Amino acid sequence: MNTEPGAALRLAAAIDAITRFVGKTIAWLILPMMMSLVWEVVARYFFNAPTVWAYDMTFMLYGTFFMIGSAWTLQRGGHIRTDNYYGRWSDRTKARVDLACYAVFFFPAMVVFAWLGAEYFWKSMLQNERIVTSPWLPIVWPFKFVMPATAVLLLLQGIAECIRAWPRAFGRGPTIVSPTPPAEGEVSL
Repeated sequence: MNTEPGAALRLAAAIDAITRFVGKTIAWLILPMMMSLVWEVVARYFFNAPTVWAYDMTFMLYGTFFMIGSAWTLQRGGHIRTDNYYGRWSDRTKARVDLACYAVFFFPAMVVFAWLGAEYFWKSMLQNERIVTSPWLPIVWPFKFVMPATAVLLLLQGIAECIRAWPRAFGRGPTIVSPTPPAEGEVSL
């Protein structure tokens, strides 16, 4: 069928667009995180008036930034792999290993992560859970929502990566590569 590869590529492109949009949007969390850290340092050391909220705000923002941004990192090939082996392999072998690793490790782990994260979030939301170790007592369920959301984004991006790896692995259709990461030292949003 001629429409099948086109539809798959359109699906991969749509997933990539979602991942890119979410990644670029979530990258802006670095600003409120930095501002809360600067506020805390100035308040603590210049005015001897530490805040009760800055630590909690910082770890919740960083956790969100780190987790939600992981799908964008996957899209851009930024996760760790054993390059001293992987770099020597042919494109076909790389694609086959990628597909096998996605099937055996990635997808099962992400399904479990999504399931457990959703349960964890749901229980927290129903109880209106708060961080009891903090004098600020912030609600925590919005932060826990990040876990199942991350798993869904990673699952979607994993599907896009497999769609691109399939033609390289089995020689059908055009070779499709992931969006190119920036050069060393280059920052691209």
